[in-house]
Order: sequence, then C-alpha cells, then structure tokens
Amino acid sequence: MALVVVAVRGLLGLFFMLMGGMKLTDRISPKLYAEAVDEFEKFADVFPLNDMGIKLDPMQYLLMVGWIELIGGLLLAFGTKILQEISNIILSIIMMGAIYSQLVLKKPLYMCIPASVCLGLLLLLLFVWGRDKEKQKEE
Repeated sequence: MALVVVAVRGLLGLFFMLMGGMKLTDRISPKLYAEAVDEFEKFADVFPLNDMGIKLDPMQYLLMVGWIELIGGLLLAFGTKILQEISNIILSIIMMGAIYSQLVLKKPLYMCIPASVCLGLLLLLLFVWGRDKEKQKEE
C-alpha cells in the first residue's frame, strides 16, 4: 500500500509540474499555452472575488496558478512530509477553483474530469496520511 501511495504522490507531483510549466511558457507546447491563455481570460471573469471588487489580470492569474502548480507539484513529489501535505492542500484548493470555474462557465461536465480526478487523488492522499497519523498515535 505504501508503494502505491508513493507512486500516486510522485506521478501526481510530476503531472502538476508539467501542467504548471505549460502555463508558464509556450516552449513546452505552444498550442496548449495558447489554449490556457484563452481559458484564463474566461476564468478571470468568473473569479469568486470579482463580486468584492478584486479583478484579476488574466495573464497574472495564469502565471500565479502556473507557479503554484509547478512548485506545489515539486513539493508533492520530492518534499518533506509536511511540505507534501501543505502543497497537497494548496493544490486541492486550485483544483476546486478549476472545477468551480468550469461549472460557472457552463462547460460540458466532461471538461471537469481532469480536475476532479486530480482533486480526488489529492484528497485520497490526505486521507491516507491522516489515517497513518492516527495509527502512529495509537501505537
């Protein structure tokens, strides 16, 4: 079981590093970068804090999410236990925001699948880590 958790954590971390890198530069995939720029223009319009007067610049929003995913993925894959847990929580919040944005924009439900799967795996890791902490306290 521990090997499966390590594998899921490592693959998920590498996935987030790749996705974050694709949001930061067009050198990985110019087509996907252009699509991300277009999507984040829409995401900035439905950002939850817009109602409170906080308007995001789409490019700054894209860069912020890209850096969070890149660094969060790096820490999730290779960080210490506490850094893994912190990055997991932050990446979970990012995935919740992605799902929220897709739903508010009335995108087809299948567009939410990647973020939902990532969120599910992140929450599963948090559950397993919490369960392991409880076992250690009992012993």
